Amino acid sequence: MDFLKQLNVLSTNSGTSTGSEWRNESGNILESFSPVDGKRIAAVNLTSRAAYDDVVESAGKAFAIWRTWPAPKRGDVIRQIGEALREKKPALGRLVSYEMGKSLQEGLGEVQEMIDICDFAVGLSRQLHGFTMHSERPLHRMYEQWHPLGVVGIISAFNFPVAVWSWNSMLAWVCGNVCIWKGSEKTPLCAIACQHIVSAIFKKNEVPEGVSCLITGDREAGQWMGSDARIVLISATGSTRMGKELGAQVAARMGKSLLELGGNNAIIISEHADLNIAILGALFGAVGTAGQRCTSTRRLIIQENVYEEVKSKLVAAYRQLRIGDPLDEKNHVGPLIDRAATELYLKAIETCKLEGGKFIVEGAVLSGNGYESGCYVKPCIAEARPGFKTVQTETFAPILYLLKYKEIAEAIKIQNEVPQGLSSSIMTLDLREAELFLSATGSDCGIANVNIGTSGAEIGGAFGGEKETGGGRESGSDAWKSYMRRQTNTINYSTQLPLAQGIRFDL
Repeated sequence: MDFLKQLNVLSTNSGTSTGSEWRNESGNILESFSPVDGKRIAAVNLTSRAAYDDVVESAGKAFAIWRTWPAPKRGDVIRQIGEALREKKPALGRLVSYEMGKSLQEGLGEVQEMIDICDFAVGLSRQLHGFTMHSERPLHRMYEQWHPLGVVGIISAFNFPVAVWSWNSMLAWVCGNVCIWKGSEKTPLCAIACQHIVSAIFKKNEVPEGVSCLITGDREAGQWMGSDARIVLISATGSTRMGKELGAQVAARMGKSLLELGGNNAIIISEHADLNIAILGALFGAVGTAGQRCTSTRRLIIQENVYEEVKSKLVAAYRQLRIGDPLDEKNHVGPLIDRAATELYLKAIETCKLEGGKFIVEGAVLSGNGYESGCYVKPCIAEARPGFKTVQTETFAPILYLLKYKEIAEAIKIQNEVPQGLSSSIMTLDLREAELFLSATGSDCGIANVNIGTSGAEIGGAFGGEKETGGGRESGSDAWKSYMRRQTNTINYSTQLPLAQGIRFDL
């Protein structure tokens, strides 16, 4: 496969790097199999504990130098990474699609997100500003400034094997931090390819070895990072279960964590909606990435007057879906990540039926020609009730639950009564409904949209959610502050030492 050669992915790869230096070790091997055809792509050497400690030590030494580089100079390096990603976009997009299973268009779109965040970080390199404040004391000046944290650990998930890492790393780097990345063990080659791209740019610019580090491992490697006081911030994307464990581990050592966890996202479809837009938004939200986005649409809350029409249009749309090789751009839906994911899909369907759910589009695992990997499933739709266990639970698969409501207040209540709080949407042309949905008594999610779906965030806005989604914010807006420490400064340029609050301390 030409795209593997273009990205320096070999039949056997080192999974441990401090930049241009790659460490090969004997020991455990992780094999990467594509869910597209079930074939083995390549093998990766897992990071040992000793190698991990060497990586953290290297990162710490690099931070002492990298933080002294002017932010615009760091930004110029990131500009070059963006240019390299533009060049490698076709190859990296194909690797993302082949190793993860998302459609080629989505794979290319994920690389475009990386390019976009590079552009954002370049501009940010000249805007890492604080505020000035007036002091109550004469001839005093107060202001605040922001300094880099140090070593930042990034734990990313398989569903976005490169984009979410870039959201974190590009901002962390431009802020003056160094990064240690543990990519998903289900998509290790995507991480290795990115490290090759970045390390070439860093080497050309004489960036200290250790600013960009990569380790490869499973849950144990994540625990090393979580308990390591040398890593000041852990930014982790994954399940709520993982986030609770890791968050407690980091908090126990008074570290910082940025958590992007589960989502159970809903679209409210009002009787005042443009149904053509609503159906398209719901369709992509539910079946895009085979339902494996944290922002995937899992619930449709439909006003009773348009319920039957929406249901009919959805069933017709689902009949037109083409399921198959995601590298074939004629197909809409690719495979789930692995056979374990198909088992969870089947279990959720069975549980929903036991709870009383009625499937109007049946699900199934596909087999036969083109489906040999055992990871292809049919997107399905069930009529359900808000209190069903399956409706309250995030299943990483293309299962969509239809719920009915009468009044908008009821719809918002249904929307909010799940444990997760990531993304939400309302389809309506009624200004009052839209504004109510966006108000303090409306959606309780970190993302709330009007007349677009729950999936497909732009990097300009802060990305993240509330409740069991973890409360973290990544990507745009002022998310850069998560990667820096605030310092308040007061300068006395008088000949006296007046105390605050008028306190006197005379001798």
